[in-house]
Amino acid sequence: MTEPSDLSSVPLPKAPRLSKSKFLSGLQCHKRLYLEVHQPSLATKPDAATQAMFDMGTEVGELARSRFSGGVLVAAGYRQTEAALAQTAELVQDPMVPAIFEAAFLYSGVLIRADVLERVLTAEGQPCGWRLIEVKSSTKVKDVHLEDLAVQSEVILGAGLTLVSVGLMHINTGYLYREGAIDLTELFTIQDLSEAVAQRRAAVPERLATMSRMLLQTQAPDIEPDRHCHTPYDCPFWEHCTKDKPARWIHYLPGSKQVVTQLAQQGVTTIDGIPDGTKLSPVQRHVKENVEWVSAKLGSVLKAVQHPVHHLDFETVMLAVPRFSETRPYQALAVQWSNHIEQASGELRHEEFLHKDVSDPRKVLAESLLESLGDRGSICVYSPYERSILEQLAVAVPSLRQALLRIVGRLWDLFPIIRDHYYHPAFGGSYSIKSVLPAMVPSLAYDDLAIKEGGHAASQYYRMVFVETDWVERANIQEALLAYCKRDTLAMVELRRALKEKAQMKSETG
Repeated sequence: MTEPSDLSSVPLPKAPRLSKSKFLSGLQCHKRLYLEVHQPSLATKPDAATQAMFDMGTEVGELARSRFSGGVLVAAGYRQTEAALAQTAELVQDPMVPAIFEAAFLYSGVLIRADVLERVLTAEGQPCGWRLIEVKSSTKVKDVHLEDLAVQSEVILGAGLTLVSVGLMHINTGYLYREGAIDLTELFTIQDLSEAVAQRRAAVPERLATMSRMLLQTQAPDIEPDRHCHTPYDCPFWEHCTKDKPARWIHYLPGSKQVVTQLAQQGVTTIDGIPDGTKLSPVQRHVKENVEWVSAKLGSVLKAVQHPVHHLDFETVMLAVPRFSETRPYQALAVQWSNHIEQASGELRHEEFLHKDVSDPRKVLAESLLESLGDRGSICVYSPYERSILEQLAVAVPSLRQALLRIVGRLWDLFPIIRDHYYHPAFGGSYSIKSVLPAMVPSLAYDDLAIKEGGHAASQYYRMVFVETDWVERANIQEALLAYCKRDTLAMVELRRALKEKAQMKSETG
């Protein structure tokens, strides 16, 4: 892997400079690349949860550098191209530099920044080339990572360096942290991908040439939105490209996208146009029929609860770098709970817990939870997630294991009850509580909250506990977290009440 492909032999029209991220965008969709280059303002900004993922990737990348003792960072920013190229060239020529971070290279109009470029020495200690390492916060090698490394290696080879190997450095979820300093050799796994990347690299020159010619066109290519818009990443231009689609566009049909693709290939453009007799799942059938539906069994299944009925919701944080003993990377750690308790009389009481400091939250959270739930009544949840969290707590806190497992035995999941016994057209085929609640209890949506979904809650909790130093901002985040979790459990209370009304109406009308 020491010779670059002959990129210069492919005629490249004068076009905007590309980067590795734009190359990957072009592989996903030429229209996405065109809009990123020429009309970036049309993109939807990443939501808070997506931004938190980007931030976590940056944090992991910075920590990964600690694996390479003596490595030097190219300090010039991403907009300081000439300075970055000059700094990189200087570091490459310095034999005392064992590794370069964020090394910049430009070849045939393509600019890349390499996460880690490690100098490789012979057995006699003489430099013989470089090892290119891409750092990801993911837990495994993905196809897009090979394409990422392919374009990077093409540019680095073209710039005149010798690459001995190419690899991916990612999080090892098998690492069990105990005490003391993080073992970086265990936290990170480096997989050699030289052979697979070399195969991908052969296609890079022609792909870049095609993208460059496309970018010289006077308008974006006419590409219909489809499944490719969400693979390998959600395209930020989805809203722009679908703004003129009908409200019941065929691609809004939930469930198997294979069914959607087949229907689209048959010329079906709307859900209403799906031919009779088409094999659909129960949810897809409800979406096609587009009418409210109430199962005759709804009333009886709702009566299965025992009072007092607890309504429980957890919020969790998933740390790429574990901080508490006996935890693994990305393990879901409960840091907050909310419980609305409904008596048989209809009286409602709310209790809650939020862990507010950097200590291990599990034991104190479990103790407070057991006190709130007591030993009587059903525990209403909305998904299997709460069960999994309780089972994890039972393992983490052996002294409370039996009590927590008894709690598991009292769980009553509202999600499958709604899914199997009720449908409203406003669900749009989604049984997420964020879709169900506005349809059934319009006065109790999430629009008025500062935090509106779980991913944002997790990122804000992380910021409150591990990042933010301003006590006023910490207090604001705390208030927002409590309000969000409280809304989730109040939502279950009101959904049960609304469902009971639907069941009563069903029994009266037959």
